[in-house]
Amino acid sequence: MNRFRTALSVTALALTVGLAGCASAGTAGTGTSITGTTSAGSSSSTTSGTAQAAVSLDTLAADTHYDADDLTWDAAAEVAVTLADGASTVASGSSSDAVKVDGDTVTISAAGTYRLSGSLSDGQVVVAAGEEDVVRVILDGAEISSSTGSPFVVQSANEAIVYLEDGSSNSLSDATTYADTAEDAPNAALYSQADLTLAGSGSLSVEGNFNDGISSKDGLVLAAGNVIVDATDDGIVGKDYAVLLDGAYQVTAGDDGFKSDNEEDEGRGWVLINGGTLNVSAVDDGIKAFNTLTIAAGVTTVEESEEGLEAQHIVMSGGTANVTANDDGVNASGGSTTSTSGAAGGMGGGMGGGEMAVGDYTVEVTGGSLTINAQGDGLDSNGNASISGGTVVVNGPTNSGNGALDVNGDLTVTGGTVAAAGSVGMVVTPGASSTQSGVQVTLGSAVPAGTVVQIADPSGTVVAAFVTAKTTASLVFSSAAITEGEEYTVYTGGTATVSAGLGEGSLDGAEQAGTVTAGEYTAAQGPGGGGGSFGGRP
Repeated sequence: MNRFRTALSVTALALTVGLAGCASAGTAGTGTSITGTTSAGSSSSTTSGTAQAAVSLDTLAADTHYDADDLTWDAAAEVAVTLADGASTVASGSSSDAVKVDGDTVTISAAGTYRLSGSLSDGQVVVAAGEEDVVRVILDGAEISSSTGSPFVVQSANEAIVYLEDGSSNSLSDATTYADTAEDAPNAALYSQADLTLAGSGSLSVEGNFNDGISSKDGLVLAAGNVIVDATDDGIVGKDYAVLLDGAYQVTAGDDGFKSDNEEDEGRGWVLINGGTLNVSAVDDGIKAFNTLTIAAGVTTVEESEEGLEAQHIVMSGGTANVTANDDGVNASGGSTTSTSGAAGGMGGGMGGGEMAVGDYTVEVTGGSLTINAQGDGLDSNGNASISGGTVVVNGPTNSGNGALDVNGDLTVTGGTVAAAGSVGMVVTPGASSTQSGVQVTLGSAVPAGTVVQIADPSGTVVAAFVTAKTTASLVFSSAAITEGEEYTVYTGGTATVSAGLGEGSLDGAEQAGTVTAGEYTAAQGPGGGGGSFGGRP
């Protein structure tokens, strides 16, 4: 068991993630396989694990409370508790000193492993252990509901582990109104004042009828599990950090979906998705961190949100992320002070003009696959953004008040593949610091969803085929297949085989729309965009 350090080294963790992303750019592995094992030799593995993690367990153990050894225990030392309305019992022969039953409240007061089965229609399980105690609660067919508050509360412990027994189905459902609504009172169906870990390959349904679904006021690690959360307010919250290692988590939230919200302590308030699958539908932000949000592995889907991914610093180093948002898809913003000011957009790009504040905000893509469908800005940074690997596909806005790319500072493209489609009103293109070339396509008139847009080199070879997901008037494309200074012909129509809207095409039946020169960017010109010279990179 490792206690979380007072000053988390987010920079060191981000560096580790970045290096891992460079080593495996473009892959979409699910991350770390986590297994819980008893001394009797039985084990329960997660549903979606692989052998290789994007961020090593050693790094996680150093920067979080997580310790894989905590998922190993002596089965003979388990304390079995059977839950029943008005008749909960501790198995005979078990040490009962640490388990007290008072009506329909079951209280655990010491370190150990406790196996809970049965049901409480209006009860509560409370963990009130010592500050150095690791308490492991195995849910093995447990259904707990409360009409007055939270059904599962960790009041005190060093760490609480909720382990979902293999093959078991479990549920937690809280009240719609709480008897205790003090500021520090529980406000989630699964609530913890201590570090919290979820593990095991069983299933858990969490209904947060009052406020949050799962909430830790310390650190939160989701090591495994098949978990469905439906919450009135936030879905899953880890105050200091929220980490997904493996398992399948589906979240429906009336506010934010999956987040870490510590704004007071330096180095805290960060999110890491290091494997597994996460599916979020949220009324406000899909996935949110006050500090750094990192996607290093696994499959992340934000099906519905106001803003999809939001944090001061956003890092995509591996895995697959699909983000849908009513406003900005990926938004690097927050409470930091402004550092400087600069022209909007990259070299030659950025309609809307004027000076825009450049704060300490970043979007960094080094690997993986990121697909965005946004009604507002697609990829938005109130500071700088860089793309050095992976694939970024943006299906941006149809209105001219937003852009597929919106970067207040520098947009640097040195590798990977970028296809950013949207309106022509606020086009941002790669900046002068970019070492990988690209083209800007401005269509004479907007084309509807489902249109194939193809880019062919001087020999007639198609180097990119893009299928629009909505009405589109502009496309910025950059990849290693584009050569600086060469002229490329743009076509609409033909056929294409694509993944996430991007892939290979055939020009049979296509119509020529015009030509563009690689490395020459302008916000107003392109095929069908009128005469005049292009603004080039110096």
